[in-house]
Amino acid sequence: MDNLEKNIKHASAVIKNADALFITAGAGIGVDSGLPDFRGNSGFWKAYPPIAKLGKSFSEMADPVWFYKNPEVAWAFYGHRLNLYRETIPHEGFFKLLELGKKKQYGYFVFTSNVDGQFQKAGFDDAFIEECHGSIHHLQCNQPCANDIWEIGEQKINVDMEAFIATGELPKCKNCGGLARPNILMFGDWNWIPYRTNAQGERLQKWFQRLNIFNAKLAIIEMGAGNAVPTVRYKSQQTSKNIDSTLIRINPRDYDVPKEAIAIPLGAKEGINRILC
Repeated sequence: MDNLEKNIKHASAVIKNADALFITAGAGIGVDSGLPDFRGNSGFWKAYPPIAKLGKSFSEMADPVWFYKNPEVAWAFYGHRLNLYRETIPHEGFFKLLELGKKKQYGYFVFTSNVDGQFQKAGFDDAFIEECHGSIHHLQCNQPCANDIWEIGEQKINVDMEAFIATGELPKCKNCGGLARPNILMFGDWNWIPYRTNAQGERLQKWFQRLNIFNAKLAIIEMGAGNAVPTVRYKSQQTSKNIDSTLIRINPRDYDVPKEAIAIPLGAKEGINRILC
């Protein structure tokens, strides 16, 4: 039996014996659902040829300054992503994890840096999800004029991909009527309103406290969380130090793990299928 098979067998045993499931996920989990891989400029530019012509990186596009200097381009970028996420069907790994989490004595909680809402779309309870970078399905005022967040609902963003601009009426603030933007934490973002995400984080901490009180065994399943933006990896590792748990890291590239953790060098969908078969 090679190391991968040993690790898969070990991970399966850990999950089977766990009382609760902590699911942590970065952008890599969505690649198997057909979402673009933005890793590096080559992947990003392949998904957005008009931005390749501009020579702008993901971090340069994910900057709130665009909503001030060129809101049509800003909403072309986020509007296209919103439309893409709405059309995308989560892969079977999401549903297998949900089914497993529901069966655990102390349930599950999700921590994700993704803003796409794919966990909610797969049926995960919104009360048990922390979206640390916010959600593209929620809006706030661009100024902001008030400490307010609301759902975008069914509002459609029309995008001319050739010119790479949003056409028609852009989302408006429901309070002042000015420009609205996604409630997403962008790079160098001082105007992001964090109270929705903070409330999610407080619920997660209460769940952790409950696990500690009852000495529950926790399995941490991390997927698609690379080193480029290590927020999710840090959360997984920090949790594994503070709670009786085992970290299972599923990642085809960045699968290095701390001592006592389990490395599964596969994509999210294949890794879940192999472990939960």
